[in-house]
Amino acid sequence: MAGIFNRLFKMGQAEAHSVVNKMEDPIKMTEQGVRDLKKDLQATMQSLAEVKALANRMKKEADNSRKLAEDYERKARLLLQKMQSGELDGAEAERLAREALSKKAEAAQKAVEGMANFEKQKGMVDQMQGNVDKLKSTISSYENDLITLKARAKTAVATRKINQQMAKTDPSGTLATLGRMRERVEEEESLASAYGELASPAASVDDEINRALSSPDTKLLEAGDSLAALKTQMGISD
Repeated sequence: MAGIFNRLFKMGQAEAHSVVNKMEDPIKMTEQGVRDLKKDLQATMQSLAEVKALANRMKKEADNSRKLAEDYERKARLLLQKMQSGELDGAEAERLAREALSKKAEAAQKAVEGMANFEKQKGMVDQMQGNVDKLKSTISSYENDLITLKARAKTAVATRKINQQMAKTDPSGTLATLGRMRERVEEEESLASAYGELASPAASVDDEINRALSSPDTKLLEAGDSLAALKTQMGISD
């Protein structure tokens, strides 16, 4: 019988360990998954920073080209104004003004192309930013799930230990032991009472006579007086 119980207990231990291992596997897998996602997030954020830097540079170059085009137009106007005032020869002023306007056209074209490139780059930045935000949300969700999973695992292990301890106890045997203890105590109390009665000395006849003489029964005397009074009221003579 003992061998059977030992085998059953070992089987229970193996099953409990299997349950714990099955619970630990998702925890380890989730922890590794979170670590991998954090590495991906770090790499994605680095790429996002580089793409943002490139977009900012494109925007700056487009703005500079636009400002340069505006400056060439301003210079062409100044040249024509000097021609009108006679400060510059007309032919020379017009030649220089045409050159300025030509450069203005080149700068304006660069500004348009630069802004187009910037818009494309900005679209990539927005897309990558959305991926980063989604990845952050996923990591946060997994971390919360991991906390919950760890708490559930601890609760399950604690419950298993309590159930194992309860399984080792024998409620019927415990109740039987308490019943036997109660019977033994009652027997001891009965014996103590019996020995107490045997230990008390028996009263002698002289003690009984003296007790009767020293303490008359007042209740009997009062009852006799009441009877005599009632007989007198009723006209009954002794």
